[in-house]
Amino acid sequence: MEVRNNKSPDLFGYVPLLSRNNPDNAGDLHESFQFGWEGLANDGSSRREEIRGPLMSANLWPDDAKAPRFRQAILKYYHAAVDLGRLLFPIFASALDLPEDYFEDKTQRSAAIMNLIRYPPQTSDMDERIIGIGAHTDWQCFTILWQEPGIQALQVLNSDNEWVGVPPDEGTLVINLGDQFARWTNDVFRSTLHRVYNRSARDRYSMPLFFGTDYNVKLEPIPSCVSEARPPKFEVVTAGEYVKSRFQTIYGGSSANATAELPSLQK
Repeated sequence: MEVRNNKSPDLFGYVPLLSRNNPDNAGDLHESFQFGWEGLANDGSSRREEIRGPLMSANLWPDDAKAPRFRQAILKYYHAAVDLGRLLFPIFASALDLPEDYFEDKTQRSAAIMNLIRYPPQTSDMDERIIGIGAHTDWQCFTILWQEPGIQALQVLNSDNEWVGVPPDEGTLVINLGDQFARWTNDVFRSTLHRVYNRSARDRYSMPLFFGTDYNVKLEPIPSCVSEARPPKFEVVTAGEYVKSRFQTIYGGSSANATAELPSLQK
């Protein structure tokens, strides 16, 4: 609680159980630790000093004495996931018949946010509206997700309007499209509606990296994705404005006292 996210202007830090909420849910049943870009401790870089804008405040970290090696270990994974994300943009550009470097000047400064998440098991005596995370789309271009093998909890809504499980296979990552790509491509690429139901009777862990464009980039539809038959669907906003507004939506309606209602779930 010393690094609870309500102490950060950009909501970085520890997120308690039920302190955030997605539509049609009565509180998201998970706790997490979220943070943004930061140079590795030994590489001498500090790009935050060069970047200003939404979600660019300093990260909050637990004291090294209480969590030794925590910061360096997760930043190492974070940067590996960011490097993978950069490799994906040319693939999406090719899929849209664009030059492979089309997104390069729009993704010079990483706007990636990562969460480390624990989902307690859902029990039969809980309100059915309280689930791991309610149905939602991710906000950035795509999500690179590691999910704990052997625990089936993530579900996506398919084209037949049915919820289907996403296999938590060992040695795999899930790539999930988000709202920034939907806006850029005028819904040629659509955001994936998904949710988490943890009925495993065990804690379930996951690590999503939300990879987006630079925050000052306007989410204007790519010309090849607009036509008379397919007019623009979305208001043009900057990537930073959009992500910031979504953050405010899911945290704005939460109850400050929600975690007190489920003391047995706190660890």
